Amino acid sequence: MLRCCRVAAAIAAGCAPGSPRGCRGLAMAKSKFEYVRDFEADDTVLPNCWIVVRLDGRNFHRFSEQHEFKKPNDDRALQLMTKCAQTVMQELEDIAIAYGQSDEYSFVFKKKSRWFKRRASKFMTHVVSQFSSSYVFYWKDYFKDQQLLYPPGFDGRIVLYPSNQNLKDYLSWRQADCHINNLYNTVFWMLVQRSGLTPVQAQERLQGTLAGDKNEILFSEFNINYNNEPLMYRKGTVLIWQKVNEVITKKIKLPKEQEEKEVEVTRTRTKVVPLHCDIIGDQFWEEYPEILAEDS
Repeated sequence: MLRCCRVAAAIAAGCAPGSPRGCRGLAMAKSKFEYVRDFEADDTVLPNCWIVVRLDGRNFHRFSEQHEFKKPNDDRALQLMTKCAQTVMQELEDIAIAYGQSDEYSFVFKKKSRWFKRRASKFMTHVVSQFSSSYVFYWKDYFKDQQLLYPPGFDGRIVLYPSNQNLKDYLSWRQADCHINNLYNTVFWMLVQRSGLTPVQAQERLQGTLAGDKNEILFSEFNINYNNEPLMYRKGTVLIWQKVNEVITKKIKLPKEQEEKEVEVTRTRTKVVPLHCDIIGDQFWEEYPEILAEDS
């Protein structure tokens, strides 16, 4: 069987059976069909730029309705998104920081990353496929009483940012978007759930209102101070690498002892840690300067 394969490969390369050994070796490594590789586009991204891969849920409005997500925020869904993002970071360790809100997550690869030879398609497909498969895999851990009716879909895009300030502005933009959307959704669903308005009526009520108007509606009509809402809703989730001390139980056998004994051992590990904090101001970046460090 192996002999037949070698003969077929030699013929495909234009070498007749029984040709010199060098020709047969070349045939095993190259064929006349290999020219099709020339059609592949070069998608290597620019060097010394932050590589941001942002993924979004595809048609997640319908997905959330069919899976009965709680409105305006479902802790299960948000925590599942974060779990998937942590899995992505653990698999692709060149990610310096990630930020998520609602059904989106942004992953920031280091400026000097050489992963996948800096091919844009590789960055994007690895992130999206790892995230999507993790969403299905961990679904049952967060939605214990809700069956997954069909696989979710996520799309991705890749953007390059040449300077640290560009990157900080991008992340600030996404967090500002989180605040704007969450404030609107909080008021909208209070009007629907507690005031009995239809979605169309609630939308008309909020049309043209500013942030101060929405805060006033929440406070005067529902006794809700928006500033007291959970930070995860208002600020989104930031994922960073941190050294964490873990206490584990280990069985060891002491000298002159016949039986093993259990002892507690403290180990330091670098883990992906979620934070719910402001990243628009300078305080966060001053507290974690290693994120933007060139040699991180």
